[in-house]
This record gives sequence, C-alpha cells and structure tokens, in this order.
Amino acid sequence: MSILVLMRHGESLWNREDRFTGSVDVPLTEKGRSGAAKAALKCPGQRFDVAYCSPLSRAKETAELFLEALGSAVPLIPEPLLIEKNYGILQGLSKDRVKAIYGDEAYNLWHRSYEIGPPGGESLYELGLRVQPFVKQVVGEDLRLGKNVLLVAHGNVIRSLVMLVEKLAPAEVVKLKVGTAAPLIYDLDENFSMLER
Repeated sequence: MSILVLMRHGESLWNREDRFTGSVDVPLTEKGRSGAAKAALKCPGQRFDVAYCSPLSRAKETAELFLEALGSAVPLIPEPLLIEKNYGILQGLSKDRVKAIYGDEAYNLWHRSYEIGPPGGESLYELGLRVQPFVKQVVGEDLRLGKNVLLVAHGNVIRSLVMLVEKLAPAEVVKLKVGTAAPLIYDLDENFSMLER
C-alpha cells in the first residue's frame, strides 16, 4: 500500500483577483504561502519518498513550503506535463469581465465543461490526455514500488487526477471543485486502486 497526496497550489495573485490564470506563471500571495505551510497540519507525520510539481512558481513554491513544514527533504521533481490547462483567450481576464463579454452560458461552458475548452485553449478532456498518462506511468511505478508520493499542481490538473483515481464520470468531474492548499490523501494498492482508510 502507498499514499498519494494530490494538492492544488496555494492562493496566487490572480486567484485573489478572480482572474483566469491558466498556464501563465503567477506568484503566490502571502496568504498562499501561509496556506501551503499550514496544509502540512492536515498530514501530520506523513512521510514522502518522492514529490512532483508543476514547474510554474505557484505550484513549485507550494510544494517546497509544504515539504519544509513537514520537515521532509525528498526530491522535488518539476514536470511540465503538470502545468495548468491553457485558458486561451480567457487567460488574464477577470471572471466577471468574461461573463460580461460572453455571457454566463459561455463562461460556465468554458470554465467547467469536460469536453469543450475556451477558444484557443484546452478542455479538461484534452488536459487529461497529457496529465493522466504521465501519472499512470511514472507515478504509478512509484506507487507499485511502495513509495509515498506528493503531487502539487493546479485546480484542473488535480480535478483530472481525482477523476482518474476515484473513477469519476465526466458528468461528476464537472461539479468537482478543488480548494487551494487542501491535500487530498489516497491510500492506493499496487494497481492504483483506492483502499479504505
């Protein structure tokens, strides 16, 4: 049995401003830094053998602060496949502005849909095509070797991975919300199947 902890980064500057961040590299706020360290309190005494993160600074710094608060000195491996989905023409725009320009229906479709992405951007389905194979192959091998793994990335990356681990249908994952700096802890067997806690 191995432990997989999935965590979205702490609050970023554009999270605070309620803007579509996507693949833009935006730093954490002080609240985000504090939240990353406090997240360790939800995993007291947890030991990790390896940690992966998106190379974007908000995810990398969250992982570093979380591991430091746990007193863990495991290797932290930045992985470009874990970068947040590209929001295309929406990146950098406030969510209120997007609603005002395109309407609530388009906003909800582009923001939450599984199969339809924003113009010039990725859908959650397309993001899964790059994220899930990496996790199945590389992280899956770590889990088969009995390693405990931390993975820190972005909201949509975590949604895609929760979909994989919990075997959610597209209709279920569109309703899934992932909070910042909130570790999701899974006990998994060697076949990547969840065990009861």
